[in-house]
Amino acid sequence: MADDFAKAVDDGLRLSKRLYFGKDRAVTAPRSPAPMERAPAAGEAALLLLPASPMVYAVIPDPTVVDNPDIPSYQPHVHGRCDPPALIPLQMNGIEVEADCQLDAAVVRVSGSWRVHCVMGSKCCDCRVAIPMGEQGSVLGLEVKVSKRSYVTQIVAVEDKKDIDKAARAEDGGYLKPHIFTLRIPRVDGGSNISVKVCWSQKLSYCNGQFTLSVPFSFPEYVTPAGKKISKKEKIQVNVDSGTGSEVLCKTTSHPLKEVKRHVGKLAFLYESEVLTWSKTDLNFSYTVSPATMLGSVLLQSPSIHDFDQREMFCLYLLPGNQQNRKVFRKDVVFVVDISGSMKGKLLVDAKSALSTALRKLDPEDSFSILAFNSDVYQHSTSMVLATSEAIEAAIEWIDNNFIADGGTNILQPLNKALDILSDCQGSIPTILLVTDGTVEDEKHICDVMKSRIKKGGSLCPRIFTFGIGTYCNHHFLRMLAIIGRGQYDAAYDVGSVELRMESLFAKVTSIVLADIVIDLLDDLEVEMCPSRLPDLSLASPLAVFGRYNGKFPDHLQVKGISADWSTHVIDLKILRAKDILLDRLFAKQQIDHFTAKAWFSEDKQLEEKVAKLSIQSGIASEFTRMILIEADEATKATESAGSDKAPRKMPDPKVYKQIMLRSLCIGFGNLTATIENIPPGAEQVKLPEAAEILVKAASNCCGTICNHCCCMCCIQCCSRLNDQFVMVMTQLCTALACFGCFECCAICCSGNDG
Repeated sequence: MADDFAKAVDDGLRLSKRLYFGKDRAVTAPRSPAPMERAPAAGEAALLLLPASPMVYAVIPDPTVVDNPDIPSYQPHVHGRCDPPALIPLQMNGIEVEADCQLDAAVVRVSGSWRVHCVMGSKCCDCRVAIPMGEQGSVLGLEVKVSKRSYVTQIVAVEDKKDIDKAARAEDGGYLKPHIFTLRIPRVDGGSNISVKVCWSQKLSYCNGQFTLSVPFSFPEYVTPAGKKISKKEKIQVNVDSGTGSEVLCKTTSHPLKEVKRHVGKLAFLYESEVLTWSKTDLNFSYTVSPATMLGSVLLQSPSIHDFDQREMFCLYLLPGNQQNRKVFRKDVVFVVDISGSMKGKLLVDAKSALSTALRKLDPEDSFSILAFNSDVYQHSTSMVLATSEAIEAAIEWIDNNFIADGGTNILQPLNKALDILSDCQGSIPTILLVTDGTVEDEKHICDVMKSRIKKGGSLCPRIFTFGIGTYCNHHFLRMLAIIGRGQYDAAYDVGSVELRMESLFAKVTSIVLADIVIDLLDDLEVEMCPSRLPDLSLASPLAVFGRYNGKFPDHLQVKGISADWSTHVIDLKILRAKDILLDRLFAKQQIDHFTAKAWFSEDKQLEEKVAKLSIQSGIASEFTRMILIEADEATKATESAGSDKAPRKMPDPKVYKQIMLRSLCIGFGNLTATIENIPPGAEQVKLPEAAEILVKAASNCCGTICNHCCCMCCIQCCSRLNDQFVMVMTQLCTALACFGCFECCAICCSGNDG
């Protein structure tokens, strides 16, 4: 799907060469590589044409409408249509970014204006908005204004998800890639200005005590307006609230931000400028929270009057501090890796590379074992092996020889074997790291078995870390396993990010500094926490726990845990009132994911309803809701902006507001059929356009009557891969043969010979 998008943009850039802007300039396409430069591979070329910043494209099925709306010029006629439609990047008039960095996450708001500079003033076209987001980004809302119409996204509850998915069209909106959200805006007149406001939440990356905000903000040259006198203004505002009441220090910034506000634990920066060309680098901003030791705080907040849950809120926030001279726990790690048939190719190569890197990062006093599984289980060793350099190199050689993608998927057997291997471990944190790309039938039974066996393990029971690849595995099952095992879960929905995400998860496994964390003095309160079982604190990431409670919160609170020297470590927590941080909104995604996993496991309808309410209230899509696009004219347009903090929107009246239902923005509960058939992640069939679907249906009816090897469906798939020049030659040849046939017919009919 991303490759098709890139191909459509490439076609659009070629079409845009028809535009004439007088003496200003023509629209420039990406520069061609110099003669001595290496030509980019097909995948790299597609990557270059994917949006690396907020973008808007004109959707062009009919190339004859392409022209400058201000300076009409002679255009040679273009025959045919673009199928699929070409995408011409629109020129951008202005862009603003505001990012609120709070605790370990950020809420980003982007406002921009684009002009349909490539369509005749008397014509119209659809426009496609593309929003790339930062790490683990989730769209909160989007608003578009064009001419006398406005469009706004909204989350609504659904009952029959199957019928809705059939009615929703992929081209109307959804995720192009896991971090790129797209939306189609219909019928925009040539020469019109399009105003877009979008809001999303994302995680801050954390390394060595330093937080980093990264926002896509790199614009290609061809979105710069052609007119030299056109004002081009970009603005960036970054607000930081550490949530700890401790000093915040700015480290690095990609743009010339100027400090405009400083309070204890808070900073604000601003950059605003008229520019000749738009930013060529992403927005990167790094800062640290000063204490070098473990630091903890509790933020308290009362719910708003519009909150469906009127219990008081709290957030427990722990920072691991500086990693220098910080002792971490000794590790006993069993790697449980899926090598079923669907893991073949680059996917398995990346998994092997990430596993080899993880092994080399173990300390000599650590120990490990490896279990590869498909329909069977393959053991590197029957017991734990010390992580000496010789043992690690031998294990990597074993991986190269035994990691062969083949067979089915059986998860319970290797997990049981891993627990057996770890049963005798002492003086360490026993850990299982499960990696899979598939789903299995007995997932709830697996959770029950793991829950029962871990409960018998006592204090430092085995931790279970899970990693899901692609969209065919049940990520909610993997998250539930991590909750049961007091570990953590991560995923690579895009198969190209497997190695990077696996290394990030393993960094959390190997850097635990505080285990078996207990919150003291909460026994007198009725408390609901998310996550319900506290994971360990590692140097690789802070620990943030959101909760609701009834009763009086204590004035003093402590957190206790076991440190790496096996002594009890106590942290006195600062009790603070959260004034500028909206806790329910900041932790909405965490709550939705947590309760969805528990609802899947328990089959609790009340939990499903709770997830739906959280989704509608926060604007974040869930498995039990859908996003819709609402269109209204000037007289009836929605008054609430995208991502606002007002009351949740009511279901719009379809008689007043035109609605477009989008496809699900979530990953579902796994694909058992794809797993059984060993379909590799990322091999999903792209939905055909409606016209092609009609032909496919006709083909399916005639295939059985004509031939198993030559049918309409086969012809359609074959013709879709033909070279353009070859098609033209064949068309001319068929036309010539038809002419000869006409001449022969005329000779017979007009010869005057009755015989």
